[in-house]
Amino acid sequence: MSNKKILMITGDFTEDYETMVPFQTLLTVGHRVDAVCPDKVSGDSVATAIHDFEGDQTYTEKRGHNFTLNATFAEIDPADYDALIIPGGRAPEYLRLNPAVLTMVRHFFETNKPVAAVCHGAQILSAAGVLKDRKCSAYPACMPEINQSGGIFTEIAIDAAITDGNLVTAPAWPAHPAWLSQFLALLK
Repeated sequence: MSNKKILMITGDFTEDYETMVPFQTLLTVGHRVDAVCPDKVSGDSVATAIHDFEGDQTYTEKRGHNFTLNATFAEIDPADYDALIIPGGRAPEYLRLNPAVLTMVRHFFETNKPVAAVCHGAQILSAAGVLKDRKCSAYPACMPEINQSGGIFTEIAIDAAITDGNLVTAPAWPAHPAWLSQFLALLK
């Protein structure tokens, strides 16, 4: 496997595991991952949130770690990257309002580069208009957005992932082994 340059778009209150685990895993196997957030520079950090499934009607949320960004959003050219990863959490809710984020995401679909999104990361994909006729898993609360954007919400087990072309998606962090395995297969 050749080393790839991967862009991670994240923001404040990104889900802790969905940010740290893929970031560290991809570095461990030799890839370069540039984590960026709009209006922040390399060395800044984003706050994370820990989402857990404790028997309530939805996930619970607790304050997580500070995650240090290692690249500057304003300096990013998506053409310099081989793949894109979008963590979930609350960050996608407001990142999808940023036109530069949506333009970057569209680049990866226009050039058919691998994209991995987990949980609420699908909100950014929906807003970017890249899901038409594509199977996409996400946290179930994202189903209306996926379907309304022309995507096909795919209900799978919380520890499963699905690949449709260049896109790998999963419902939440319990799917990391399947999600990251499928993403790594696309990076070969």
